[in-house]
Amino acid sequence: MLYRFLFAVIVISVPGLSGLSQTGQTPEAVSPLGVSFYSMPDEKGEVAEAEKRLTADPENLEMIIALGRAQASVWRYRDAIATYTRGIEKRPGEAMLYRHRGHRYISTRQFDKAITDLERAASLNDKNFDIWYHLGLAYYLEGEFAKAATAYEKCRAVAEKDDSLIAVSDWLYMTYRRQNKPYEAARVLERITPDLKVEENHSYFARLLFYKGLKKETDLMTDQMSDLDIATVGYGMGNWHLYNGNTARAKEIFEKIVSGKYWPAFGFISAETELARMRDKK
Repeated sequence: MLYRFLFAVIVISVPGLSGLSQTGQTPEAVSPLGVSFYSMPDEKGEVAEAEKRLTADPENLEMIIALGRAQASVWRYRDAIATYTRGIEKRPGEAMLYRHRGHRYISTRQFDKAITDLERAASLNDKNFDIWYHLGLAYYLEGEFAKAATAYEKCRAVAEKDDSLIAVSDWLYMTYRRQNKPYEAARVLERITPDLKVEENHSYFARLLFYKGLKKETDLMTDQMSDLDIATVGYGMGNWHLYNGNTARAKEIFEKIVSGKYWPAFGFISAETELARMRDKK
């Protein structure tokens, strides 16, 4: 497992960012590298408003999920998990509650619990894109690449929009490359063309075009990148170097990612797991 720690907990003083500590605050998560992460202030009062609406209609599934999402929007993932747990107690057969709680177990680096929840969600609803997507990621983060590929294939089969196809194709391509299956990885790229309609997943799309040889690394990795872009684009680039044998460059990129601030990003979490694996192989 990945939860043996290499570094001491790092504490800095900017609210909501990696390593931050507010007086008396409990970490939302502790990384495989021993870094504690904390929530942000609810400056817009969205959590309080969602709590108010749920109090007025406590059995409403949409209100339960809305509160969990509001809590997650300010990185209060432990509270979100508790909210979804209360919802599951009320509605134990509702797939989306397990899907959302599983996602937040990923955010808090509890991958085994995420897999349990997301497998349960898939057993209740095997046609939902988000369930398969997050289950694939949970397997991937645990290094169970064969299971991840199966989940991502099922996810791709139910993708309805180009944006969805782009997101799952990126992770599926990387998964096959990690299994040393270049033929299967190349087949994934066959459905990726420059004319796909991209609304949100621009970073994933750029990575896929790079894999196809239509973009260069310098096109993707620029000095103007946000912390989220560094995590998202950077992980794909680091991973590409890793499965092509350039471990030193991969490690350099992964370390750049985890020095950033956007700790809930999937690329950030993935970079942590790669660094932990590299450490454990020594």
